Parts: sequence; structure tokens; C-alpha cells
Amino acid sequence: MPEIVYLPKEKYKGTPVPLDYRNDSYYDLEISPMNENGCTVSLVRKPTEAFEANHHDTLYQEYWENPEAYGIVDEHGKVLACIEITPEEWSNRLLVTELWVSKDLRGKGMGKRLMDKAKEIAANQKRRAVILETQSCNTDAIGFYLHEGFELIGFDTCCYTNDDIGKKEVRLNLGYFFHREPRRW
Repeated sequence: MPEIVYLPKEKYKGTPVPLDYRNDSYYDLEISPMNENGCTVSLVRKPTEAFEANHHDTLYQEYWENPEAYGIVDEHGKVLACIEITPEEWSNRLLVTELWVSKDLRGKGMGKRLMDKAKEIAANQKRRAVILETQSCNTDAIGFYLHEGFELIGFDTCCYTNDDIGKKEVRLNLGYFFHREPRRW
């Protein structure tokens, strides 16, 4: 089993994180107009034409405060899987900013091991939660996060464009809480 190692900023800053995925479903978000009585929100998984998403990011972006990255590297130091985390001090949560596993390592428990590393760090730092962002069209990732004990904590319908719902790519915020049973909505 490959070892998870710390990826120092001096060496790994700017390392590409290719967040490519392919799906044939998405979570459709429907929100009724809000009035003085409230509104209803529905998030339902629906089939869609197969599509590929190609988002590329890098480790240690300047806008994160005190990020740390951990990963699995080959004998040449090439990153094969990684997780990047950063503390959100004001709310005492740990934010997962990146989670990526190369295609060759997927389905072998590497994502779980990396997420367990983030949970361990959060517990050692006495954080109250681990939080992250994903997209409503990244159903495989959502399934993984739910399996890892995360739950929906919010969404943003205009994070990426002014028509995220129409484009089937709504920002979903998920959270893993320590010392609390997951909510059963």
C-alpha cells in the first residue's frame, strides 16, 4: 500500500490537479419562489447525456491561508493522488480544497485514505467539521463523499455562472461533523 506523505509547498506549489470526470447523471436543483411562508428546495438525481468535465487546478493557490497538501507520489516525486486542506479559523472547520486520485489508482481505496488523513488532522486540531465543495454534476464524487459520512450543508446557484441551475452545475457544500449523528432529512 503506497504511503501518504506530506507535500511541502516549496516543492509542490503549482503542481497540476486535473479534476476530470465523466458522468451520465446530475443532481437537479429546483427552488420554488420564496415568499413570507418560505420556499421548497428539491435536489433530485436525474439522468442526462454523458458528458465530460475538465477542470484543472493547482496545489497551494495564493488565496488559501496556511494550506497543507498530502499525497501519494511515485519514485520520482510525481503526484499520483493528493488532498489539500486549509483551516477555516473563524468557524473552526477544516476545508478540503482539492482531492484527486489518478485514474490508475481509482477504486483502490486511495481517496478514502486521503479523506481519512484530512479527518485525522481535523480531529487532532479539534476542528468541529470538515467541509468541501463539489458540483451537482459530479455524481461520482458526491456518492464518495456521502459514503464517507458527509452531508449537504448548503448550495450556491450562481457560483460559477449566472445560470448554474440551467447548466446543471450547482455548487454543493458538504460537511462531515465530529460528535454528531448525520441528519436524516
